[in-house]
Amino acid sequence: MSRFRKFKNLISGDRTKRKALKLIKWLQKKTLLKRKIKCTTCHHQMKLKRRTNSQDQYSWVCQRPEHGAKQISVRHKSIFSHSKIPICNWMEFIYRFAQGLRLRQIDMLDDTIAGSSATLSKMAKRLRGVCVTALKKMRRRTGQWMGGRREFVAIDESHFRHKRKYGRGRMAGAWNRKKWVFGMLGVKESSRRPILRLVERRNRAHLVPLITQHVRVGSNIISDQWRAYRVLPALGYVHHTVNHSRSYVDPLTGAHTQHIERAWRTHKENIWRLRGNRTESLLQDHLAVIEWIEWLAKKHRHDAFGRLIHDVSRKYR
Repeated sequence: MSRFRKFKNLISGDRTKRKALKLIKWLQKKTLLKRKIKCTTCHHQMKLKRRTNSQDQYSWVCQRPEHGAKQISVRHKSIFSHSKIPICNWMEFIYRFAQGLRLRQIDMLDDTIAGSSATLSKMAKRLRGVCVTALKKMRRRTGQWMGGRREFVAIDESHFRHKRKYGRGRMAGAWNRKKWVFGMLGVKESSRRPILRLVERRNRAHLVPLITQHVRVGSNIISDQWRAYRVLPALGYVHHTVNHSRSYVDPLTGAHTQHIERAWRTHKENIWRLRGNRTESLLQDHLAVIEWIEWLAKKHRHDAFGRLIHDVSRKYR
């Protein structure tokens, strides 16, 4: 985060015109804002000038005599476009999103990042779209494989249903709550890499193709004794099972699924706190963000914030 140390100084304190210009230059350097814009009328290069009628204090201006003083917003075709939130508030929100979005919306409203919770939800939706796009590109490029000689894979299924207190209250959303989330967790020393997919049923036809698509042949797979996994040894995998009706750890092999069970608890707490299980598409986006954090953000040299800045610049290039 050393290269992003200047960022905190740019969004904190009084918002003077000098600091606004520095923030715009910093965003241009990170390719979040355009460095050059041509006028759509005369096709000449526009200049970045201070404008008091602009919410960002600066705009792209073309002063050719043919069409007068034409101006375009500095957030033209960027993640900040079609938004009335100041850019410094946007960057504060992006920073908090990269850190896990631990603060509640009411706290961000108190910090005047946005004026309503609906606006915060729209901002979070844009950033989730950035993470989903980056993850899809990574899947097409690498295939998102796990397993191998030094990494074993724990697999399990779980429900991400809406929780009702004491069995009362309406059910949130109208999508099929009987769908399952199938998880594969690659465990290698201190790293944990999950693959989370929403499936219609937890039978062999839905689960086994996902395993063969993402787990290398010959890998060690640990699971419970669900009958859909009995075909794994015939497919070339070393399959270890544990009978949860008798013990949590197999007394003979020492196999257990505690890694993925602990991961389920963490993922559910985050998704329930953000109300990410209200619809099917919203749940898929939140599951993709979890994968983005473990597969891309934690491997970036500037952590999650640096990776998010990189992915935003790639999507809104």
